[in-house]
Amino acid sequence: MRYEKPAPLDQRTMRAAIELASHAPSVHNTQPWRWVTGPHSVHLYADLRRWLPTTDADGRDLVVSCGAALHHLRIALAAAGLTAQVHRLPNPDEQDHLAALELRPSAAAEADFDLAKAIPTRRTDRRRYSDWDVPHGFVEELMARAAEQGAVLRPVTSVRARLLEAIREADHIQEDTPGYRTETVLWSSGAVDGAGIPSGNLLADPIGTGGGTARRFSAGTLDPDAGAAEDGALLLVIGTASDDTLSRLRAGEAASAVLLHAAALGLATCPLSQPLEVGSTRAVVRDEVLGGTLSPQLVLRVGWAPAGPALPTPPRRPVDETIERMPD
Repeated sequence: MRYEKPAPLDQRTMRAAIELASHAPSVHNTQPWRWVTGPHSVHLYADLRRWLPTTDADGRDLVVSCGAALHHLRIALAAAGLTAQVHRLPNPDEQDHLAALELRPSAAAEADFDLAKAIPTRRTDRRRYSDWDVPHGFVEELMARAAEQGAVLRPVTSVRARLLEAIREADHIQEDTPGYRTETVLWSSGAVDGAGIPSGNLLADPIGTGGGTARRFSAGTLDPDAGAAEDGALLLVIGTASDDTLSRLRAGEAASAVLLHAAALGLATCPLSQPLEVGSTRAVVRDEVLGGTLSPQLVLRVGWAPAGPALPTPPRRPVDETIERMPD
């Protein structure tokens, strides 16, 4: 019996899916990923040129960010009728080669369409949220989405004050670190070649808002008095059983799944990586917030956004600058 090689997939479809995946959240909106496409595959690489060596000394945020882009791409491909078999960390000799996706045609599910529609509308919302509670049923759904990606999402209630202390302590430590303020200002003073955080997505007074969780970027234009008098956000931590590159990649995928599901539910969200960028405060989150049972990878604020206009879309790198073709 003669074997017929399957026809190459439509490169325009893959490009459109990658363009949608570029809306994934990333540390300082650095978008630290690049893609290599073949006739039946897409490969994800970390773009080390966009690594933040002071903020993210061990590359944790970079890998989590790439994991979020990986999940975004899986959703975009599924909505376009392509199933991806994912091989994570496929080449030990290439540490920046984070995933290889083998693609084949398949029928798209309604859930894929719903999440794909949420991708361009999701925003990182740093404002104070309203004081309405997030329904318990919604929280259970978010926890299930994280579990599907191989991570644990744990609400923080009784030790919330300790988590807030760890966030503030990390902020003080980083502000005293040489080069940190320069790095932060660089990525929050306007777009950096289609990346970075614009003023329309930043708080006018980050210190006094966001329940004390907001990183001190450059001053933005968001109203510091929006939301409730006290931030009504629920804090949750994404954790993994281990703390290696694969765990961080999985945590990023889980973050994407949680953030997109939250957006589909109408919730506002804001990832918080700062307390995990400092070794001492990461240990506090691990031992005192998670009880030593998990390695923390990301903190999330989830709640109901204050009234007001929709937040602007942050800048995106031109998609063609992030894609390379495999040689024929």
